[in-house]
Parts: sequence; structure tokens; C-alpha cells
Amino acid sequence: MGGIEFLKGHGTQNDFVLLPDAAGELDLTPARVAALCDRRRGLGADGVLRVVRSAALGVDSAAEWFMDYRNADGSIAEMCGNGVRVFARYLVEAGLEQGPEFAVGSRAGDRPVRVHADRSVTVHMGPARITGSSVAIVGGREMSGVAVDVGNPHLVSTLDDDVSALDLRDAPRYDHDFFPQGVNLEFVNVLDGDALRMRVYERGVGETRACGTGTVAAVAAALHLAGTDHGSSTVDIPGGRVSVSVDREDSTLTGPAEFVARGELDETWWLRQR
Repeated sequence: MGGIEFLKGHGTQNDFVLLPDAAGELDLTPARVAALCDRRRGLGADGVLRVVRSAALGVDSAAEWFMDYRNADGSIAEMCGNGVRVFARYLVEAGLEQGPEFAVGSRAGDRPVRVHADRSVTVHMGPARITGSSVAIVGGREMSGVAVDVGNPHLVSTLDDDVSALDLRDAPRYDHDFFPQGVNLEFVNVLDGDALRMRVYERGVGETRACGTGTVAAVAAALHLAGTDHGSSTVDIPGGRVSVSVDREDSTLTGPAEFVARGELDETWWLRQR
């Protein structure tokens, strides 16, 4: 068809359009990203992952490949834990990395990954830093939360009542002075044993089926509230289950990475999106 190559994939149903662009030649405007992610006029996704060489973007990174991640509204994001798993699996299956262990570049820094035989992926997410406390407001209800930096900003609110009952159709409110670049909002139930249940409202997207960095933030916040800074948990999100380990210096996220389709974008359609 002579168009632009794409793949469609997801990590625990947090879905992405992946665009191979080794030389960084695509003019990836916010309007084009938003059109691609639109579920009626485009392919539909929570975000776009551009596969580009670090050198092509002039990025100072030890990783050869850089995950240029964009939110569904076209805004640039620092990191995406579910996206980096999909990105890593693509690099191995495309023969761009010999694997199973290598590093992926991101705006939050290089992230070491391991692609397992079952195509699940473990990502070293770096430290999850507690940065304070704030409040999220859902439908007029104030919920105190723990602020966590996982390379991008999060506010984690733990609730006694079932998070599945929350109405997240409208954007929750938060303190814009505390989070001037916006924030990802996690709502969490602490279950029996080392397990959490979570929903998330992502900045620039809305409610998603999963958020990788959000699961790390949720575990870090739950541990902090329990008086410790290290431990492991499973996290159930609407899109599935992941495993998270946190300590003072690092955190890991392990979960699935799936591909569902590949093809070519129509070039005429692409050029019309400005």
C-alpha cells in the first residue's frame, strides 16, 4: 500500500500504536498522535510508541533504542511501564535486540528489561520516590493520597470501599500547584496478603485498563503507609494482573506484552492529520 508501518499491541489492555521509525523521519505531530489514538477516526489507543534510535533524536543514552512515548491527546510523557514491555517485545521479535536482557531509552532514563520465553517482560523501573501528600476529588469526595514519582507523577489514594464503585467518567480534580505538569491518579484497595486492586485515571488519556508506572506507584504508596520502603505485591487492574517489587533503590514490573495486529497507515490519511 506504500503507507506507514504500524503495530497494535497492549500490556494488560493498556493499548498502543507502535510506529517503527529507526531514523526519526516521521513528523509525529500532536494532531497525528491524537488522530491515531481516536477510537473512531483512527486506530484507537491509549498512546503511541515510536521506535527510534537514540542517536537519531540526539539523546545521550547507552540504550540503542528510544521509546518516544506520546499520550492519547498528543502530549509527551516521560515513561510508560506497560508500553515499555510492548516496546521491548517488539525489539526482540523484530531482531533489533538479541536479548533477552537489554536497556530501553526513555525520557525518564534508560530502563533495563528482560524478555522472558513466554513473552512476558520484566522492567527495572528505577526508584519510586515518595514526594509528599495531596488530595484527589472524585464527584465531590475528597480522597487523601500519597504522591509518588516513578519518572512521572502519581497520586495514590487507598480506599476502604471497593474501587470498582468509583465513577471515573469525569476527570477527578487535583491540586494543580502541587502537580503543575498534571498527574496520574490511582485508586487502590489493599487486599488480603500481598495484593492490591487498582483503578487509574491517566493524565492526557482518561481512565485506562492499566497503568504500569501506576502499579509501581501504588505498591510504593501502600508500603509507605505500612511503614516500610521495600516489598512485593501483585496488582489487579481491570486489564489483568502484574507483579511489582519495590526497594529503596529500584523497582521492577513484570507483566504480559501482546500484539494483536500490524499493517500500514494510509499515507493520504496521515498527511491530512496536521
